[in-house]
Amino acid sequence: MTGPLKLLRTSTFRLAALYLILFAVSVAALLGYVYWNTAVLLQEQTDYTIQAEVQALSDQYQLRGINGILDTVRRRSTDDTGAVYLLAAPAGQRIAGNLDDLPVMPKGDANWIEFPLGVQNGATRENHVARAFFTDLPGGFKLIVGRDVEPLRQFATIIRRTIYYALAIALVLGLGGGLLMSRNFLRRVDAITEASRTIMAGNMSGRMPVAGSNDELDRLALALNEMLDQIESLMGAMKEVSSNVAHDLKTPLTRIKARVEAALRSGSETEYRAALENTVDESDRLLDTFNALLSIARAEAGQARGGLSAVDVSELIADVAELYEPMAEEEGGTLVASAAPGLHVLGDRQLLAQALTNLLDNALKYGARDGETPQITVSGALEDDKVVITVADHGPGIPAEDRGRVTDRFVRLDESRTKPGNGLGLSLVWGVMKLHKGALVLEDNAPGLKASLVLPIRTPA
Repeated sequence: MTGPLKLLRTSTFRLAALYLILFAVSVAALLGYVYWNTAVLLQEQTDYTIQAEVQALSDQYQLRGINGILDTVRRRSTDDTGAVYLLAAPAGQRIAGNLDDLPVMPKGDANWIEFPLGVQNGATRENHVARAFFTDLPGGFKLIVGRDVEPLRQFATIIRRTIYYALAIALVLGLGGGLLMSRNFLRRVDAITEASRTIMAGNMSGRMPVAGSNDELDRLALALNEMLDQIESLMGAMKEVSSNVAHDLKTPLTRIKARVEAALRSGSETEYRAALENTVDESDRLLDTFNALLSIARAEAGQARGGLSAVDVSELIADVAELYEPMAEEEGGTLVASAAPGLHVLGDRQLLAQALTNLLDNALKYGARDGETPQITVSGALEDDKVVITVADHGPGIPAEDRGRVTDRFVRLDESRTKPGNGLGLSLVWGVMKLHKGALVLEDNAPGLKASLVLPIRTPA
């Protein structure tokens, strides 16, 4: 598509052309209204003046007769005011006035006439138009009083010409402005299109250009850039997850293969049984990893959103705490649970229980310093119209700089690598909170870690 044709087909030019048409019609209507009213007003004023003079002359004729009106017509005919007068005898002969003879008389009962008028302007004689009122006086005398309306007609012509020029200038400027705006708009659209093609070609670091004018194109470009940042982040996370999954699967599968091969080489039934038992254990851990990944994916995708119902948080905390109290006692520690009554949220009870058990698992594994036993507290409270479920321990905690990334999949801190796990526990908790429009907040318990599940409250019906 050629450049000019491409400009003409842009939406900006079409909008500018439509606005130009509306503007031109509006201007034409406004100026036409002004012209019409001006022309009509001037003609009405002229007619009123003529009628007033005719009435005055008729009154004089009635008071003083033909001599009175004759003096007035002769005196006024000498004034250079553009007025025309003619007093004629019943037979039509000129008696007084500045007209040489009677013009063509109107047909019927009409009294207003317009006729050509010769006006001497220096050495030249110009052709003007006069408008006059014709009346018959008593005694058969004829009286014509009028005005030279050529200046009014010239004024009307000037107004019409001004309207035409104004419309022409508006059209030229409007078309020029439309082409200029279309060119600038098209240049920015082409830049966005080129950036899109670069990104589609594989350069995920590319971004839409932002002019800094904060107009609609800038806002669109910023929104697209935010979307591209999110896509790039998700793709990076996907690559990292794929790499981590491959790494975490490679190690147990290698162990399984090595044990089975060793058992086969030994030929011992005892070795066969031990290899099978180890294979079952490794398979369970692999299944746990895959189940955790599936749970995270479902939670983040919101697949369970439609089945949410009222959940009694106080009852949930009591049930989960009852399950984990014996485990804490086996470790030589304690687990204390408390919750305010009447705490209800809209959620999936199974997923919320899974999130809470993941926090308790982490507290049992990492919630005690070397040589100490785990001291865990679970609480539920209402804070600022939010239900907050808190799991606190007295372990080493999580450094502040690592709290933002421990919810990523397969992230395990150096201190936790010596203990069993797959780095998916907090990722699942974060996914469950995202599904429930809540938040996972990790804070320092001084000492230890305080993990809080913050959920919107729901008043039971």
